[in-house]
Amino acid sequence: MDDLLQEFLAETTESLAVLDVELVRFEREPADATILGNIFRLMHTIKGTCGFLGLPRLGSVAHAGENILGKFRDGELPVTPQAVSLILKAIDHIRALLAELAAQGCEPPGDDTAVIAEIDGLAAGTAAPEPALPAEDSFPVAAELLAEVARAIEVPSQAAPAEPARAAARAEAPAKTPETKDAPASSIRVNVDVIENLMTLISELVLTRNQLLQMQRSQKDNEFKVPLQRLSHITSDLQDGVTRLRMQPIGNAWNKLPRIVRDLAVETGKKIELVMQGAETELDRQILEMIKDPLTHMVRNSADHGIENPAQRLAAGKPEGGTITLDAYHESGHIFIRIADDGRGLDVNRIRAKAIANGLATETALAAMGEQQILQFIFRPGFSTAEKVTSVSGRGVGMDVVRTNIERIGGTIELSSSAGHGTTVLIKIPLTLAIVSALIVETARQRFAIPQLNIIELVGVSDRSDARIETINTSPVLRLRDRLLPLVSLRGLLGLEPGPGQDRFVVVAQVGANRFGIIVDRVFDAEEIVVKPVAPLLRGTRFYAGNTILGDGSVIMILDPNDLSGAAGQIDTDQAAGAALAASSQVEAQSSFLLFRAGDRELKAIPLELVSRIESLDAASIEHVGGRQVVQYRQHLMPLVPFHDGHAWKANGQQDVLVFSDKDRRMGLAVDEVVDIVRDRMAVELSSSRPGLLGSAVIAGKAADIVDVGHFLGLAFTDWFELSSRRAGIRRALVVDDSAFFRSLVVPLLAAADWQVTTAADGAEALRLREDGQRFDVIISDIEMPNLDGLALASAIRGDARWGGTPLIALSSRDDERDREAGREAGFDDYLAKTDQAGLPDTLARAIRAALAARQANDNLRRAS
Repeated sequence: MDDLLQEFLAETTESLAVLDVELVRFEREPADATILGNIFRLMHTIKGTCGFLGLPRLGSVAHAGENILGKFRDGELPVTPQAVSLILKAIDHIRALLAELAAQGCEPPGDDTAVIAEIDGLAAGTAAPEPALPAEDSFPVAAELLAEVARAIEVPSQAAPAEPARAAARAEAPAKTPETKDAPASSIRVNVDVIENLMTLISELVLTRNQLLQMQRSQKDNEFKVPLQRLSHITSDLQDGVTRLRMQPIGNAWNKLPRIVRDLAVETGKKIELVMQGAETELDRQILEMIKDPLTHMVRNSADHGIENPAQRLAAGKPEGGTITLDAYHESGHIFIRIADDGRGLDVNRIRAKAIANGLATETALAAMGEQQILQFIFRPGFSTAEKVTSVSGRGVGMDVVRTNIERIGGTIELSSSAGHGTTVLIKIPLTLAIVSALIVETARQRFAIPQLNIIELVGVSDRSDARIETINTSPVLRLRDRLLPLVSLRGLLGLEPGPGQDRFVVVAQVGANRFGIIVDRVFDAEEIVVKPVAPLLRGTRFYAGNTILGDGSVIMILDPNDLSGAAGQIDTDQAAGAALAASSQVEAQSSFLLFRAGDRELKAIPLELVSRIESLDAASIEHVGGRQVVQYRQHLMPLVPFHDGHAWKANGQQDVLVFSDKDRRMGLAVDEVVDIVRDRMAVELSSSRPGLLGSAVIAGKAADIVDVGHFLGLAFTDWFELSSRRAGIRRALVVDDSAFFRSLVVPLLAAADWQVTTAADGAEALRLREDGQRFDVIISDIEMPNLDGLALASAIRGDARWGGTPLIALSSRDDERDREAGREAGFDDYLAKTDQAGLPDTLARAIRAALAARQANDNLRRAS
C-alpha cells in the first residue's frame, strides 16, 4: 500500500469521527449554519479525494450523503432524525468500505445501490439528486479539486477536533475541521511503533542510569559524580518528554459516545443529553485503549437501563429528557472518571431476587446485607436484571468484564445508586503503565515488586508486635484493629524454599473492594520501575504482571495484585472472623475489656466494644460551661462526665478520657489512668448497689468492678436513650438475660439504634411483663436462665396471641447445630452466638431487620388471604 493511500485512510478515518460528533450536534442545533458548514466541507472533501484516488464506491456513497446535506443547507429538506440517521448510515457504510480497503490495499468489488437509493429516496420530490459520480476512467480531475486534495493531505492533523467530547452533545465551542487555506503544519503524524520503540530505548537508558547511580553510591566521591548527576537530569527530561508523547486526551476515547447515545435514544424513543467534561484530561495511550470498551458499555447501560422514557420521567416529576454526565479529572496522581445518570437508579429488590434465583445468595444472607453490598451483585458474571434480551443488553455479559478490565490496569470501580434519582460509577486508574512506583519486597531471598497503587499500608508482625498472624482452617489471617484480614504467603503461593528469620511483614493491599495482606520476609524502599512484559516462557503463569531491572542490575518479577487478591479471596473474612472469635472461647464467652482506675486504686473494667476511642486530652482545653465540663472535640462540644463525684479536674497536664459515641453525639468519661486491654471471660460474682457499677468479677486474674455504661451515658445526656426513638417513632425491645453484664452490653447497642429497651432477668420475669400488658417490637433472650429458660419462654410466647407474632431472637453462648435446631423448634426467628463480641452490633442489627421483615411479610400474606 503506497504512502498516499495510507494517508487517505488515516485522514478519512479522522474525518468520519468528526462527522459522527458534528452530526449529533447539528441534530440538536439545526439552525447553526457553522456546524452544517463544517459537516458539508468534510463530506465534500471525502467525496473529492475518493474521486482523485479512483475509489468510485466510496465516492458514490459520500456523494449521496453530501446531496442530503446540500438540501439541509438550502432549506429544501427539514432536519429530522430520519434524515440524520440516513447520513450516519452512509458514514457507517463508508467506514466499512475503508476497513476493506485497508485490509486488501484496493477498493473491493460490490454494489452500494441499495444504500444510495435509500438516501436518495429521502430527497425525492424536493430536488433531483445530483448525478452519480462517474467511473474511475472518466472522472475529471479539476485543478480546484487537486488543490483541495493536496491541502487535505498536506495538513492531516487539522482534521481532528480540538475537543471532540465537549462537542458531542452540549457544545461549548465548534470542533476544528480541516482548514481551507494554506497554513504551516503545527504537528505531524508519527507511527505508534516509532513512539513505542523510543519508549523502550528510554527505558533502557533509565535502567542504565539507575545502575550507574547505584555504583556511584557504593563508592566515595570521584570525578564521575557531576557528569552522572547531569546524565540523570537529562535522562529524566527525556523520559518525561517521551511519556508525554504517549499521552492522549481522554476525549479520544469518548468521540464515539455521542453517536452511540443518539442512536440509542432514537431506537428507544427516549430523550437523552450526553454531557462531557474534562475531555482534555490526558492519560497513557495504552490505558486509553483499554478503557474505551468499559466506558462505552457503561454509557450504553445508562442510556438503556437508567434513563426512563419521557412519559415515565414526567410521571415521576422529572424533565422528559434525561442526562448522562461523563467527567474526567486528575487527582493525586490518578485519573478519575465519573459516569452518572439521572435515571431510575438500580432496583435493589430486583437485584436481590435475581441473586436468589441464580443461587448466588440465600434469603437469610441477603437480609443481613446492606444495600451497597447487594448492588455489588451486578459485577458477577452472567448477572442481569433485564426483563428481556435486546440488541443493547440483557445477556448478562458486561459489568463483570468491565470490572475485570479496569482492575487489570491497576484501577478500581465504585458504584452508587439512589432509587428514582440515578446511578453513578466512579473509576480510578493510573496515569501510565510504562513506568510505575512499586514497593520492593523479599521472600525466601528473592525480591519482588508490588505496584504501590494497590498498597494501603505496611504492618510489621512478630512476637513483640500488637498485630499477629493467626490460622483458621490452615489459612492465615491477620488480626488488625479488631478485624481479621485474609492473608496470602508469597513463600507458599510461589512454592519457594523457607528462609531465615522470625520477623515478618504484611503488605496490606486492595483490589477493587477486596482488601487482603501479603506476607513477606523483608521490605526495601519504594522506587519507580520500568515495566517490561513477561517473558514468553512465563506467559500464562499466575501472579506475575511483568518484570523489571533494579539499579543493581537484578531482574525481578512484578507481582499481579489481581491474581494475589483471587488467592486471598478464597477465605471468607466474615466466616473467618466468626471462627476465630469462636475458637478463642471454647466453653464460656470471652470479651475484650478495658481496665482503668478512677477515684481509688481498685481496677474498673468496661467492655472494649462499647468504647469508641481512648483520648488523652490537654487539661487546659477543658472548659466549664453550663455547670459541666466540656471540650471542643471534632468540631463539636463534647460533655465530660467524671467517673466519681470527687474527681479533681486538672488545670494543666493530660486528662485520660473514654469516648462513647451515638451518631453525631459523643460523651467523654474522665478517668485517672488507663491500665490495660485484656481478653477474658467474665462472670459477675458480687453485685453492687453503687450507681455506675454492675458488680465485681475476676478478669485476667485480678478483681475488677464492672462499669454500668448506661448510667454514665444518662448523666451526659438525659435523653441519650429516648431522643432518637422520639424522632423515628418509639420502637420497644425486651432483653431477657440473667447476666447483668450482657444486659449492660446489649442495652447501649440497641439504644444507639433508636430502641427503647426494657430488661428482664429470666423468662418468668419476662412473662410477668406480658401479664402487665406491655408490648414489644422485638424480644432478645438468652437460653440458659433460672426459673424459666429461653426455650420454655419461646414456647410460651408462641403459644399466646398477645406476643405470638413478636420477632424473637436468641442470644446464647451455646452455639452448636443441635442448640440452634432446638431454638428454631421452640419458636426463635434467629439464633446468635454471644461468642461473636466484636461483630455483635452488626449481627444483632441485621438479625432484627430480618426478623421484622419476615414478620411483616407474613402479616401481609395473612391480610391478603
